[in-house]
Amino acid sequence: MDATQDDVRKLLRTFGIQADAAIQARAREAQGVPKLRLRIVVEDLTDYGGGAKAAQPPRLIEVEGEVSAGP
Repeated sequence: MDATQDDVRKLLRTFGIQADAAIQARAREAQGVPKLRLRIVVEDLTDYGGGAKAAQPPRLIEVEGEVSAGP
C-alpha cells in the first residue's frame, strides 16, 4: 500500500467515525421526522497557489441519501 492510499484510508476512517456519531445524534434529536435527508460532500480545499485552483473543480464527490430517524 502506498502513502496516498494510507492517507486516504486514514481520512475516511476518521470521517466515518465522526460522521456516524453526528448522524446518530441528529437522528435521535429529530422529532416527528421519519427520515433525515443528508448530503455528504468531499471538497478539495488545497491551496494550489497562483490561482490554479480556479481551474480545478472543488467538489470531488457528492452523495445524497436518506437515513431513518425514528425509534
